[in-house]
Amino acid sequence: MDTKIKFLPTAVGSLPHTNPEKAMELVFECFPDIPVIGQLAKVSAKEDMLSQYNENIPGIVFDEADNRWFMDQEDETFYEKLEEFFLDYESIVNEGNSELLEKYAISEDHCSTLPIFLKKLDESKPKFVKGQITGPFTFCTSLVDREKKCIFYDETLKEIAIKGLALKALWLIKRFREASPESQPIIFMDEPSISQYGSSAFITVKREDVIESLSEIASVLQKNGALVGIHCCGKSDWSLITGTGVDILNFDGFYFGESLGLFSKEIENFLKNGGKIAWGMIPTLDVDALEASTIESLAKKFEEAKLYLINKGIDEKLIYENAIITPSCGAGSLTEEQAEKAMRLTSELANYLRAKQE
Repeated sequence: MDTKIKFLPTAVGSLPHTNPEKAMELVFECFPDIPVIGQLAKVSAKEDMLSQYNENIPGIVFDEADNRWFMDQEDETFYEKLEEFFLDYESIVNEGNSELLEKYAISEDHCSTLPIFLKKLDESKPKFVKGQITGPFTFCTSLVDREKKCIFYDETLKEIAIKGLALKALWLIKRFREASPESQPIIFMDEPSISQYGSSAFITVKREDVIESLSEIASVLQKNGALVGIHCCGKSDWSLITGTGVDILNFDGFYFGESLGLFSKEIENFLKNGGKIAWGMIPTLDVDALEASTIESLAKKFEEAKLYLINKGIDEKLIYENAIITPSCGAGSLTEEQAEKAMRLTSELANYLRAKQE
C-alpha cells in the first residue's frame, strides 16, 4: 500500500442529509484524496446498511407485516435463482466476466448519491476512492430466515449472503474504475456486530467461521485490485480482524484507544506486514463530545490513544506511517450541521497531524 495515504482523512459513509448533491459536495470538500460514497437513509429506508446491498440476492424479500427483510427458501423460484446466482459468481470471480456484474448492481433507488458521486469522481480523479458494504457477520446476524433464525447459522444462506456482498463490492469497484481508472479503490466492510462477538448473543458462533466469512470477501476484492478495510465502532477482539488478511483496521480511537493495546503483538505484526489503522477520532456517536471537540482536543486524544501502542513497544514511526483519520462511526444519526462539523473536523485533524510530521 502506498505510504502516501499517511494521515489522509476519509469517512465511514452514512450521512443525515436529504439532498444527495449537498452531501457529496461535503464529501469531496473534506476528503478530496479519499472521497467516500454516501449512504443517506433519510432519503430512503432502502439506503440503510442492511437494505442497501440486498438487491437481486436470491431469497431476500421484505416482510411487510414484520417490517423487515428476511431470506425465504420456500419460494418456488428460490433454487432456480440460486443455481443461476452461483454460476454467475463463478463466471465473475473466476473467469473475469465483469459484464455479469450489472445483474447485481446497486440501483440509484438504493443509493441516491451514486450518480453524483461517480460524476464528481470522474471530474476530480482522486488518488483513492472509498466504498463500503455491510460486513458479512453483521449482515448474516441481522438477516433472518422464515423461522426468524439469523442466517449465519445456515451454511447455504450464509454462503449466498457472503457471495452477494462480494458481488456488490466488485460492482462498486467496476464503477469506480470506469469513472476514474487511476484511482485506487478502497472497500470497507462495516461490522458493528463484531463488537458483540463472544457475547451471550453469539456464544455458539465459531471464531474461524467469522474470520472465514470476512477473509473470503477480502480475498476476492484484493485479487481485483482493491484495498480492504473492516470498520467496527465498539470494543472488539482486534486479533480476529487482523487475522482476516484485510489491509485496514478502522476503530473508535476516541473512546476505545486502550483496546488496541490489549492486542499489541497482533497489531504490530499487522502494521509491519503493511496494514493500516484508520483512527476514528471524531466522536460521531456522542453529540456532547462532538460539540465540545476542537482540533487541539482531538489531537491530544490521538496522542493518548497511540501511547497505548507505543507503551507496548510498537515503534512510533510505524504507527504514524500507517495512520488514516476518520470519524469514529457513521454520521447518519446526527443533524446535518453536526455531521458537517464532524466531517470538517476529520479533515482538519488529519491535516494538522500530517503537518506535525513533515
